[in-house]
Amino acid sequence: MGTFDTGSTGFMLLATSLVMLMTPGLAFFYGGLAGRRNILGIMIQSFVSMGITTILWFICGYSLCFSGDAMGGIIGNLDKAFMHGVDLNSPFPGNHKIPEFVFIAYQMMFAIITPALITGAFVNRVTFKSYLVFLVLWQLLVYYPFAHMVWGGGLLAQWGVRDFAGGIVVHATAGFAALASVIYVGKRRDKVSPPNSIPLIAIGTGLLWFGWYGFNAGSELDVDAITGLAFLNTDVAASFAAITWLIIEWSLVKKPKFVGLLTGAVAGLATITPAAGFVSLPSAVMIGIASGGICYLAVHLKNKMGWDDALDVWGVHGIGGCLGTILLGVFALKSVNANGADGLLAGGTTFFIHQVVAVVVACVYAFVFTYIMLALINVFTRVKVDAVLEDKGLDEALHGEQAYDTGVL
Repeated sequence: MGTFDTGSTGFMLLATSLVMLMTPGLAFFYGGLAGRRNILGIMIQSFVSMGITTILWFICGYSLCFSGDAMGGIIGNLDKAFMHGVDLNSPFPGNHKIPEFVFIAYQMMFAIITPALITGAFVNRVTFKSYLVFLVLWQLLVYYPFAHMVWGGGLLAQWGVRDFAGGIVVHATAGFAALASVIYVGKRRDKVSPPNSIPLIAIGTGLLWFGWYGFNAGSELDVDAITGLAFLNTDVAASFAAITWLIIEWSLVKKPKFVGLLTGAVAGLATITPAAGFVSLPSAVMIGIASGGICYLAVHLKNKMGWDDALDVWGVHGIGGCLGTILLGVFALKSVNANGADGLLAGGTTFFIHQVVAVVVACVYAFVFTYIMLALINVFTRVKVDAVLEDKGLDEALHGEQAYDTGVL
């Protein structure tokens, strides 16, 4: 059996567990934000991804993301489909310190949560059957190509693009897919539906924030100073973003909103993600402040445009992922991380341009493909629920269950 670094292996198993916890955390976060009749409908969409995505990852997902190179570096190949050729002695090719099995599990958790992020946009408007088809196709044709191009040594990686933990691969693609889905399925009939449980939102935020340390610090795939930097940058950016959002909203609506504080924290977490291991601590402060302000403005713009993104996936994750990727192009320093690059402030104009182009391409592709895919799915199975089911609520109409017992003893 191969000799692996026990410290790095143990840490990566912990990081994998933390990222896994983010998907239930997301379910709680979205479940609290949803209306009372659609709590279970939105939560099951997160939890079912844990099952479907794991099956898909075992069959072909890991191989298409991290095996070989096909179609000019756009996607991997099927050499490791069904985990062919991976055994107890197989090391992670990146550093040979951890078993490949651990890397497979870690990356699988990213694949699980990414499509689940999209669901907050179209809460209570999409049939469960169509969502399952969407879940599979979106990963095959959006997530896997970008995971390979950025993290699997593909086209964008060869072009010098950097994304420490998922600004492009996770947040930008999911956020703009969410916007496309909202435009396709249209507005909710009941747009005034308030959050059913702010404490549930708080629990979800806490689990997401906790899990994000595995998401970002774990993306170093080792235990060293960069791991610690990514961990601290994550917390600092989230904190500054949360307080920035709180202050802006407080000044405008004259009351400090708890949901605003929580949303700001998640925006900061999403924005620092691509930059966490490539920028200094003061840069993380600036990124956090920028995130709190710009993501708040994005949500305001969404409302003004009439886009019914129910849980602000585009404004928080989409804009956060784009902003973080671009600010990485501004603040990155090779003196901080030799595996990174020098950003615009250090003379890295080319790197900055590459970051901007890459994130724009990712957003446009995710938006256009998602819209077309939903239209094609609708040919075979109805995507949008009818008015009667929407009015009844998807928990009871589609799943035959209710989140809370409203009966009497």
